[in-house]
Amino acid sequence: MEGKAPCCYNCSPCSEGEISSQMDANQCVKCPETEYPNKQRDHCLPKTVTFLDVEETWGMAFTIVAVSFSLLTVLVLWIFVKFQHTPIVKASNRNISYMLLTSLIFCFLCSLLFIGRPTMATCLLQQTVFAIAFTVVVSSILAKTIIVVLAFRVTGPGSRMQIFIDSRVPYYVVLICSTIQVVFCAIWLGTYPPFPEADTSSESRHIILTCNEGSAFAFYCVLGYMSFLALGSFTIAFLARNLPDAFNEAKFITFSMLVFCSVWVSFLPTYHSSKGKAMVIVEIFSILASSAGLLGFIFIPKCYVILKRDPKTLKNPSRRKPSSTVSVRGLHPKHKQFHFWVGLAQS
Repeated sequence: MEGKAPCCYNCSPCSEGEISSQMDANQCVKCPETEYPNKQRDHCLPKTVTFLDVEETWGMAFTIVAVSFSLLTVLVLWIFVKFQHTPIVKASNRNISYMLLTSLIFCFLCSLLFIGRPTMATCLLQQTVFAIAFTVVVSSILAKTIIVVLAFRVTGPGSRMQIFIDSRVPYYVVLICSTIQVVFCAIWLGTYPPFPEADTSSESRHIILTCNEGSAFAFYCVLGYMSFLALGSFTIAFLARNLPDAFNEAKFITFSMLVFCSVWVSFLPTYHSSKGKAMVIVEIFSILASSAGLLGFIFIPKCYVILKRDPKTLKNPSRRKPSSTVSVRGLHPKHKQFHFWVGLAQS
């Protein structure tokens, strides 16, 4: 100390993460990664192991939301199966709708894999189930959008586009798109798969158990492929938004894909700026929000129309079912397209 005897000096406290077990030490000692210093910074205390548990607030809230939305999706699927002979269900391509709803159930339930203590099995299932389930969902929406656009592009019996109007085309689209994602996931798991990791640096007093993606490049390839399919569905649906409204899903698909893309575009910067359990919370929220957007915009309006219709018509849909054999001779080309789509919906 200036102006004092040479034996007088100031003592500086140890820096963050360091301790000194004796007075007047020349150097401080850094605590191990699994421990942290006490308030006096004279000895180390063991860190508490933590993870996103189902018993804490966020874990319980996400569990309730995921189970509730999955049950709601099951209810919507039951409504579609019960009223499968109504024109609105037929026009929405029944089998693809069943496939889409089943995949949405898996999307809601896969968020539960992110809750609880991470293990090697859950870390592998988290990303693969999430990637494949969402790819089936987005490719099903893409198939529905393509078949609507192709149907309205056929203006007459001699159109070259008729070769694409086949009942198997939507299944080919879903199969091809999903197979590509399965190949990506297989390469990911075969090279550098996800694994459980103990994060000791995000919080000073806790060891956070999370799942490391393994290969960041593979993770972003999977997300990028889904984004490519979603952008394709959005673009095609947006271009088809002005088609006749009676059997047109394009507007609902446009809104649903807009919500889907918005959620996942905002996910990337938020995910990168988060640490520890916050990263898991952001990913679960994105999964639930995007899935709920698809369910709400595509299927809830249809269920409302189905349940609000005349009960007699629901019991006997043929009373109001458009005839697939309506003559289109002499009609305007737009009217021909509409009657063609009615016939396709009934087939």
